Formats: sequence, structure tokens, C-alpha cells
Amino acid sequence: MANQQQVKLHVRSGDTVEVIAGDAKGKKGVVKSVDREKQRAIVEGVNFVKKHVKPSATNPQGEIKEIESPIHLSNLKVVDPKSGVASRTGRKLNEKGKSQRYSKKSGNFI
Repeated sequence: MANQQQVKLHVRSGDTVEVIAGDAKGKKGVVKSVDREKQRAIVEGVNFVKKHVKPSATNPQGEIKEIESPIHLSNLKVVDPKSGVASRTGRKLNEKGKSQRYSKKSGNFI
């Protein structure tokens, strides 16, 4: 497993994305983290679930917290930072000869 290459994904942490399917459809947020193996990302302000916290010495009452749950990468589109429109992404070589993501709608590099 040490020799396996990491899969290049269309979403990275720090990207602004739009949800295109599910209960949170149409919402936008910033990607906090990406799990490459499970193909899931945690997006800020999207896909909340309720988590029951057991009573403890520090928190004798216990509580129900709302936390952000991971969402599958296939349900996310990257928002082009220049135009602000969600778009599919591709890869092409930039001026320096390095592969870089670009918006298929506008053609701008991301």
C-alpha cells in the first residue's frame, strides 16, 4: 500500500463547493477536510446530524450536539472563484507545464 499513488480528486480542502444532490442541495460552503479512501468531504455549514453526548463528570447533563457529517464527493461541484458559478472540473497544463484544475464552464484555472 505504500507504493500506491494518491488519487487526484476534483475537490480539495479550502475549496468553495456547491451541493448538487441530497437534502442540502443548492447550499454552498468551504471544504474543511477530505477523506480520500471513503471519497467523502466535510463541508462547513452543510449536512448537519444530531449526535447524542452521554452524561459525564464534566458534562453531567449530557446534550444533543449538531455536527457536520461527511458528504460524498459525487454530490459536490467546485465553485469557480472568479465567476462564482459551480462547474465541473478538468485538468490541463498551465503556462509552466504543470497539471492544474480548471473550470469546464468558464475555462479559468482554479
